Amino acid sequence: MTTSTSKRPEDQIRAEAQRLGFDLCRFTDLDQAWPAAARLGEFLDAGRHGDMGWMAETAARRAHPQAMWPQARSAIVLGLNYGSDENPLAALADPTRGAISVYARGDDYHELIKGRLKQLGGWLGARFGGELKVFVDTAPLMEKPLAERAGVGWQGRHTNLVSREFGSWLFLGVVLTTLELAPDAAEPMNCGSCTACLSACPTDAFPAPFQLDARRCISYLTIELKGPIPREFRTALGARIYGCDDCLAVCPWNKFAQAGHEQKLAARDALRAPSLAELSRLDDPAFRALFTKSPVKRLGRDRFVRNVLYALGNAGERNLAAEAQRLLDDPAPVVRGAAVWALSQLLDPAEFAGLRAARIAGETDAEVRAEWDAALPVDTEATA
Repeated sequence: MTTSTSKRPEDQIRAEAQRLGFDLCRFTDLDQAWPAAARLGEFLDAGRHGDMGWMAETAARRAHPQAMWPQARSAIVLGLNYGSDENPLAALADPTRGAISVYARGDDYHELIKGRLKQLGGWLGARFGGELKVFVDTAPLMEKPLAERAGVGWQGRHTNLVSREFGSWLFLGVVLTTLELAPDAAEPMNCGSCTACLSACPTDAFPAPFQLDARRCISYLTIELKGPIPREFRTALGARIYGCDDCLAVCPWNKFAQAGHEQKLAARDALRAPSLAELSRLDDPAFRALFTKSPVKRLGRDRFVRNVLYALGNAGERNLAAEAQRLLDDPAPVVRGAAVWALSQLLDPAEFAGLRAARIAGETDAEVRAEWDAALPVDTEATA
């Protein structure tokens, strides 16, 4: 007697994943070669990971899923749509308001997806046995190549995953298991000749299609970089204060992301386009309160206000200078340095030079003093 295809383990797992709220569920085996390891090696050798030293430290474990867990035989790759209910770039229309990346406008997706993965894992173990491990973006596992191999989507020229159904807006979760599951077909690259994502990057972070130099990426600069953001990129930040959606938002495949799909990760109204002036006044308790359960909270108040100050400088509104000047007395040097740059953009040259003359002697941090000197107009004589 032939077993009904509806009784296949893969079909049962897909049904349970859908019940838990995942939009996509695909499978792949782990026995093939892993070309993603070679690409990672080239990325690291070129130093394009910047200050993300953990990527180099875990490179050997990232080389193949079985390098991290030799017993793994299959991967279950889950996708969750986080497409916005509005144009993600609309937040850039008003330069006095901050633009926060779509994924960070609501609750932390790590916690949301990890909870669902644990539920799926518990069900999977009880139903089919075997061992398993769940992953959400924090372990040395390259989810995007796995997702491509499993047929969830393909890696576009912007190096992000693109889906036929959800465009560039998918969170990924992975379950590695000792079970032998039937693999799905890989998804071919379907970008055609389109290069919109590459052209949209404000900082030219793509040295070539399918390559990213993280050191130039606004997401890296505003989230991963601990010190001052290099001066060459500050103007290009615009009002982007946490991450950047430009290369994702222009993808033509996104037109399918909004067609009949439920919005499962609602943005908080307070984070859609918050006032830069109000954000600049956040002390640590207020920052923690505003970003409770948000991925932004992990950034910390000082680096976040650093980003806000660069955006204030880019706003070009003279009346915002008072917000930046108040932060010249902030305890954090990275905040004071960003305040100096913001003021150099908002004040006329003579006024800025006078402010420098009044403040430079009292500044003890070498990097902040360097900010004062670098921002001084070339035709204005510096006063020590």
